[in-house]
Amino acid sequence: MEKIPTTAEGLKNLEDELKHLKSVERPAIIKAIATAREHGDLSENAEYTSAREKQGFIEGRIIEIESIVSRAEVIDFSKFSGKVVKFGAIVRLADEDTDEKVKYQIIGPYEADLSKGSISVTSPIGRALIGKTVGDKVEVQTPRGGKSYEIMGVAFK
Repeated sequence: MEKIPTTAEGLKNLEDELKHLKSVERPAIIKAIATAREHGDLSENAEYTSAREKQGFIEGRIIEIESIVSRAEVIDFSKFSGKVVKFGAIVRLADEDTDEKVKYQIIGPYEADLSKGSISVTSPIGRALIGKTVGDKVEVQTPRGGKSYEIMGVAFK
C-alpha cells in the first residue's frame, strides 16, 4: 500500500474527525433512523430515507479516514533546512506573467487548504516545485491554463 505523507497536525485532525464520527455522528444517526422507523411505512418515509443516506455518508467517511490514517506517514519537516523544495517547505513564488507574489506551504493531500496557503504535494504546482531551488523557474499546467513561476524563497518552520 502506498504511504500518504502528512504532517503531525494533519494526522491529528483526521484522527479527531474519525473519533467525532464514531462517537457522536454515528450514534446520533442510529437514533434518528430508529425514530423515523417508528413513524410507520418506510417506503414513504422521507425522514427515514434521509437518515439512511446520511448514515451511508458517515460510514463511507469513516472507512475513508481509517484507510488514510493506516497509510499515513508523518513527516517532521521542522528539522529540514536548505533551499531545495521538499515536503513541508514554505515556498515564495513570483508569477512571471503578472509579477504577483504568492506563498504556499507544501503538505499532504488530505490537509491542503488553498485558502490557508497550503497546497498538496500531489497537486500540479506541488509536483512541479519538489526538488527545485531558489531562482528556478517552473511551468505548471493548472485548470486555468499554463502558468510560469520563479521560486523566490524556500523556508521550513
